[in-house]
Amino acid sequence: SRSRSLQQLAVPVCRHHRHLPPSGRSVGIIGAGFSKGQPRDGVERGPDLIRAAGLRDKLQGQGCAVKDYGNLAFEEFANDEPVGRVKNVRSVGSANQRLSEAVQAVKRDGHTSVMLGGDHSLAIGSIHGHSAAVGELSVVWVDAHADINTPLTSPTGNIHGQPLSYVLYELQSKIPVLPNFSWIKPCVSAKDLVYIGLRDVDPSEHHLLKLLGVKVFSMTEVDQLGVSKVMEETCDYLSARVKKPIHLSYDIDAIDPSVTPATGTPVVGGLSYREGVYISEHLSQTGLLSAVDLVEVNPLRGRTEQDVQSTVHTAVDVLLGCFGRRREGNHSPSHRVPEP
Repeated sequence: SRSRSLQQLAVPVCRHHRHLPPSGRSVGIIGAGFSKGQPRDGVERGPDLIRAAGLRDKLQGQGCAVKDYGNLAFEEFANDEPVGRVKNVRSVGSANQRLSEAVQAVKRDGHTSVMLGGDHSLAIGSIHGHSAAVGELSVVWVDAHADINTPLTSPTGNIHGQPLSYVLYELQSKIPVLPNFSWIKPCVSAKDLVYIGLRDVDPSEHHLLKLLGVKVFSMTEVDQLGVSKVMEETCDYLSARVKKPIHLSYDIDAIDPSVTPATGTPVVGGLSYREGVYISEHLSQTGLLSAVDLVEVNPLRGRTEQDVQSTVHTAVDVLLGCFGRRREGNHSPSHRVPEP
């Protein structure tokens, strides 16, 4: 996987190379049906629903080689009492360690990792494992929420609102000792993090983002600039220094709940379907996309079957965009017009 990453690093990024044809991509899928990072049942069913919507066949249909590593099994903790205000610490720490190992295996096998969640606490293990395999990363975090609370600033104690605080170098002095978290090593610099889609940010999170100088495109910036300019600026910002493999962590609640209502913490005023898919299409064309999380699809939060299907199919379309699908259409290099 390291040699693959070095190949990726040689690819120029962004607006000058928008029309790169989709190359043969190798995708490794991990199902992480884990829900203990937040209080709502149902999100553990996300991976199988996304698979059932035809993800593998559709990826193969656009020229990808796909290996599905199946669903991870996570240890159960009968007495997982809160530590301070932080909930389910032992379960979340253990699950993320298991996920980190799985992502490392996928990267060693030479694939782009696709982690299907599950809740967003899983980004801890996904980012950790990715970095352990390939070295320094850039992270693009597409979400309605900043998810950068520390265990001491979190108003809820739910770790799905905290994952970035555990992996950022700059916040390590703010993290208390927690059971089953000692394996986590910080692996991302604040300067290598870009947010897209924020619109529900806690005061402590807002303070941290300003303090660390993190690059943020809230929905205000998306409205002002348009998603195309946001993605140009995102890639220019990330490629201004050394071009690093990109980790895309995509919470389905980044998209407006009129499109993706079946999620745990929906917030009105989000990305449109078209904006949500454009983000993944644009990152695909950089040649640097090395791992993807798609999280927080929760069928129990949809009021109707149509709500669930709209959410799931949008998640699939976001993932297809990561691997070369173009809405203008695609064809294989070997395609020929038949002669009469």
